[in-house]
Amino acid sequence: MTDTPFMTRRDVVAGSIAVAAVTTMSKNANAADAMTVMITGSNRGIGLEFVKQYAAKGWVVIATTRSPDKADELKKVAAANKSVVIEQLDVTSNASVDTLAAKYKGKPIDLLINNAGITGDFRRPKQASFGTLDHAVRDDFMHTNALGPLKVTEAFYENVKLGKGKKITAVTSLAGSFGAKFGGGIPGNYWYKISKATLNAAMVNVSIDAKKDGVIVTLLSPGIVQVEKIGNARRPGQIEPFESISGMIKVIDALTMDDAGVIIRYNGERQPV
Repeated sequence: MTDTPFMTRRDVVAGSIAVAAVTTMSKNANAADAMTVMITGSNRGIGLEFVKQYAAKGWVVIATTRSPDKADELKKVAAANKSVVIEQLDVTSNASVDTLAAKYKGKPIDLLINNAGITGDFRRPKQASFGTLDHAVRDDFMHTNALGPLKVTEAFYENVKLGKGKKITAVTSLAGSFGAKFGGGIPGNYWYKISKATLNAAMVNVSIDAKKDGVIVTLLSPGIVQVEKIGNARRPGQIEPFESISGMIKVIDALTMDDAGVIIRYNGERQPV
């Protein structure tokens, strides 16, 4: 029978310190290995659900919003998840985008999700119907839904190149698709449709330029999602945010360069541009 070596108190303490050191190193390694996603328009609806689900997956989430002080729900999510960082960003302001880009210069971002957007006031359909178009709101749609995402993509492109994921997405709509009949089933709504069609054109062009860098740029179509901006009345085919976002995350995980420049619905189906 082999005798068990006698362990002194010093040996036990030294062993405990070694175990603690290994545990700390393991935690630090896991933190270092965590993927990072930046999400615009994170304060509610689709953007907020993206934040929740990526945080639950263990990602570092850079959640941007125009008014962090008013983003109560987002602040609750951040308080419960140390991996969620809230940043101020107005996608319609070049200065705001440049300021945040300077703050994150040289820091890898694995996935950029251009989600910030506006749909318009569905209670005032004449505002976006031919013959009664309100041209005063035209620029709001274009800057928020199309030009803003393009500016953000350009500003954080080098960050994505440094990341392991190398993926850029933008949330679009069937309503902005030239290949879809009847504007995605939504009558009127000119400014929304025009701005989303412009977004599609912009991101398709970016996808072509990004291929040389191994960056996948694509568009996501979330389906008809029940969010507070659209109202409480349910429409045919309407789905909850959880279903839409979990579906889009699966699509993002599976993206390859063959998907560059295309529109993919939350259920994996390709949609005409």
